[in-house]
Amino acid sequence: MATDPIDPNKQIIDAPFDTALSQRYLVYALSTITARSLPDVRDGLKPVHRRLLWAMRLLKLDPASGYKKCARVVGDVIGKYHPHGDQSVYDAMVRLAQTFSLRYPLVDGQGNFGNVDGDNAAAMRYTEARLTLAANDLMAGLDEGTVDYRLTYNGEEEEPEVFPGLFPNLLANGATGIAVGMATSIPPHNVAELIDASMLLIDQPEADNAQLVQFVKGPDFPTGGVVVDSAASIAEAYATGRGGFRVRSRWEKQDEGRGTWVAVVTEIPYQVGKSKLIEQIAALINDKKLPILADVRDESDAEIRIVLEPRSRTIDPDMLMESLFRLTELETRISLNLNVLDANRTPRVMSLKDVLTAWLAHQIEVLVRRSQHRLSKIDDRIELLDGYLIAFLNLDRVIEIIRYEDEPKAVMMAEFGLTDRQAEAILNMRLRSLRKLEEMEIRKERDSLDEERKSLAALIDSPARQRTRLKKDLAALRERYGPETALGKRRTAIEEAGPAREIPLEAMIEREPITVIMSQRGWIRAMKGHSDLGSADALKFKEGDGPAYAFHAQTTDKLLLAADNGRFYTLASDKLPGGRGFGEPVRLLIDMDAELGIVNLLPATAGGKLLLASSDGRGFVATMADAVAETRKGRQLVNVRPGAKLKIVRSIPASADYVAAIGDNRKLVVFPLNELPEMGRGQGVALQKYRDGGLSDAIAFRFEDGLSWAMGGDSGRTRTESDLTLWRVARGAAGRMPPTGFPRDNRFG
Repeated sequence: MATDPIDPNKQIIDAPFDTALSQRYLVYALSTITARSLPDVRDGLKPVHRRLLWAMRLLKLDPASGYKKCARVVGDVIGKYHPHGDQSVYDAMVRLAQTFSLRYPLVDGQGNFGNVDGDNAAAMRYTEARLTLAANDLMAGLDEGTVDYRLTYNGEEEEPEVFPGLFPNLLANGATGIAVGMATSIPPHNVAELIDASMLLIDQPEADNAQLVQFVKGPDFPTGGVVVDSAASIAEAYATGRGGFRVRSRWEKQDEGRGTWVAVVTEIPYQVGKSKLIEQIAALINDKKLPILADVRDESDAEIRIVLEPRSRTIDPDMLMESLFRLTELETRISLNLNVLDANRTPRVMSLKDVLTAWLAHQIEVLVRRSQHRLSKIDDRIELLDGYLIAFLNLDRVIEIIRYEDEPKAVMMAEFGLTDRQAEAILNMRLRSLRKLEEMEIRKERDSLDEERKSLAALIDSPARQRTRLKKDLAALRERYGPETALGKRRTAIEEAGPAREIPLEAMIEREPITVIMSQRGWIRAMKGHSDLGSADALKFKEGDGPAYAFHAQTTDKLLLAADNGRFYTLASDKLPGGRGFGEPVRLLIDMDAELGIVNLLPATAGGKLLLASSDGRGFVATMADAVAETRKGRQLVNVRPGAKLKIVRSIPASADYVAAIGDNRKLVVFPLNELPEMGRGQGVALQKYRDGGLSDAIAFRFEDGLSWAMGGDSGRTRTESDLTLWRVARGAAGRMPPTGFPRDNRFG
């Protein structure tokens, strides 16, 4: 009889798209969080790592055995336990074997498993592996009923849900992972320190994180390095479970003779590729971004040795390394995000105390389950031993029953009150066991098991005994990973760095002499060297254009460009267009409106001051540091009043003590410089009083030297008026006509 075909329309479920999508995405997210990305707080492993170690254990790849091909291990893992890509499983296995990735490797690899340069491992068919002692410690107790097992994905095998071993793997080896909506980042730590902190928690469960960080001083990376954070910062990170650690390379100054030296880097930060790091440093040299560094050489073999050669013997080694710490991965930040799955497989961020407390609770549970498992084994053995003793006490009758009865088992059970297991054991005894000595050994074993049973029962019933036993086991583990052992010795130093030093500009830019030239139309260029400002070659311009500003500077200088609206812009000398051709419009280098006029262009000097004045005769003194802008948009320094413009921007000589100002009305005043306020921004105060017109020019000078100005023509001569008594007045006066011979343009030159 033919069956009706299934109507595909009946298989369609009518549901809102957003609801269906959110439900499916939630399932995916939970799967990623719990079964892929986050480690378990109890053994610190993700499923793929746990299955790798379990498969290697079943292959009997213990530390004392020989190696087997990694392809064999990966095949077992993906075939029985972890149905994912073989390459992803092998990559996880490689990381477990890398001595520069794990503080305590769980896989002992033979062959090419990659290196600190960032090179990949060889294919799995070429490499071999076995377990390490740390992996054995992590899995110790799997055969003693300490943890639950679950069926594998196809129901044919079993795998442990978690490892019971006493090794504190979560913090010892750390973990990283990115799930959906959350991530984890746990750096490695020193096992001996973790055990010491755990001992404190066992004795004082109320101890806080501040007490724990007295033992767990900070991360302990397999590649060493130096953690330069303060103790308070480290304690805060452990208390909240979130934070980070600044890790620097370890270096030393090595004398080369005759006053020369090099800096030698012997340890680099965790998870930084050495070849990539050297490329970064070489790029700084090639791009001239760190002129005080001349060369970098990689002289590494089994140990890291990066040689940094300074440009000059006079360079401060600390300044060189501070610069490199800022510009390269010789200093990195390792984040801390203690986001793990708790015993109920719920993701949450824990503090250091939370993690150690959860781990100790798991170890107490393992200890109790191991004791209960051993107790049941003892009860089974005692049951058999009691049966053997009954057989020895009634040996002749037992032999008679076995010899003449058709159903000896039932007869013995009825006559001597034996259990089925006892009767079966007696029937299976060998004849050689019927000697008198065997009876004595059975009684001795029975008494020994009785003592052990009492001890285990007391341990199960007493939390105090459990804590004492756990401390004893931890002390034995600490002996294997103590600071005096090669594996347990702390590798990362904890040294708080001093306050950040101000790196001089000369360290970032190669100091070279240049000649800065800007035309009347605003085309700017920088010629190499200090050229003759009067030469025709230096002052070539486009047709219809001419010179406006020309001066000598250095590539490390910052140039101040003042616009007539009172805004100051900053130009980096090393970024100016080259001297070939006519340069580029300065407005392409800054965000300056086309209609604004340029008042002055001059180099900024450390500690330098400016005399600023607007066309309406108001002015003040400002430091050059206040005029330096950080962005292309510049910085407003002078608030000019409506109808006025910034007119005067002049550098004030260090010896200047007076100001001379002349108006469009050709009236001159001279007054003390200290009558002008020094301001960071503003309109200033009145320099001179005008009935009509405004300010023409102003200058700061030394009163004893008199006031000088250039004479007309091409003679290049100057004239100086040394007696300025007639014009010396208070600031804000109207003034009087200048000395005879003063330029008709009312400019000081």
